[in-house]
Amino acid sequence: MSAAPLENACWTVTNGTAGMENQALGLAERLGLPIIAKRVRLAWPWNKLAPFSPGSPFSRLAAGSDPIAPPWPRLAIGVGRESIPLMIAIRKASGDRTLLVQCQDPRVPLSAFDLVIPPEHDAVIGPNVFSILGSPNRITREKLAAARAQFEDRFQTLRAPRLAVLIGGKSKAYRFDSATVENLTSALVELSKTMGLMVTVSRRTGEENVARIAAALKDSSAYFWNGEGENPYLGVLGWADAFLVTADSVNMACDAAVTGKPVHIFPLPGGSAKFDRFHQSLMARGISRPFMGRIEQWDYAPLDETGRAAKRIAELLDVCTNATDMKAGASD
Repeated sequence: MSAAPLENACWTVTNGTAGMENQALGLAERLGLPIIAKRVRLAWPWNKLAPFSPGSPFSRLAAGSDPIAPPWPRLAIGVGRESIPLMIAIRKASGDRTLLVQCQDPRVPLSAFDLVIPPEHDAVIGPNVFSILGSPNRITREKLAAARAQFEDRFQTLRAPRLAVLIGGKSKAYRFDSATVENLTSALVELSKTMGLMVTVSRRTGEENVARIAAALKDSSAYFWNGEGENPYLGVLGWADAFLVTADSVNMACDAAVTGKPVHIFPLPGGSAKFDRFHQSLMARGISRPFMGRIEQWDYAPLDETGRAAKRIAELLDVCTNATDMKAGASD
């Protein structure tokens, strides 16, 4: 008897937070398979033990999680600690026929997955590792063009050249203290005299710092998004002639790099060996330069690490499909 067929679909297995899910969806959307987003969390104490979870994790899902049950998908893409025990269990339950792709460094034996896609700066090495610069995202040239049209009324009248200012904040590696905010706001005020600024902040920026930056720019023509209302992020990327990005955010720097426009990195106190490797890679590819008080122009090939990784998954899907067909034929 042949094995039950796999569902011709791609599952994304994450905890549902935007940062995690967007990585998985960014890859999935390039592959042409129907996508089913599985948003799952493990109940206590299993969530604290992840990525390790002795026994089957299917019965340990927290309330509100999507069910994990057959039919098993042709492909599963996981991101985050809590996805890892579930991904491994899916592979076993499917009879090793679901192709398993795990983003980031899983910190468990790499052999548990068919493909691991970590950022280059994590320095993960293995025969099934496909490292990329930064993390996968959902940004494409087509989406940027659509967002440019969508936000034309908002940004077309802004003074050119337009500078996108992408502000993160305090993190494990970097500080975002009062002196740093003062340096940043002073730089923005000066830049606003000759450029149209499109400024966005993140949750890590902090309410007090958001208020300080907004107050400093209130008499300028800068567009300032404080997190309320419709998110113009893709429109900001689409209309930017150049970028100023705080050093703490890998994702924002890589998002900017998709456009092929100059990326200036605003320094923050702190850092780490991993972040040093990341920023060195950006500079080595001609994508970024340290911010030295002025905005420059240069060219580089737009970054598309998501597309490069998706191509590798597609290659493995073909191999997996052929192997599954041969196995099924042998068992008929």
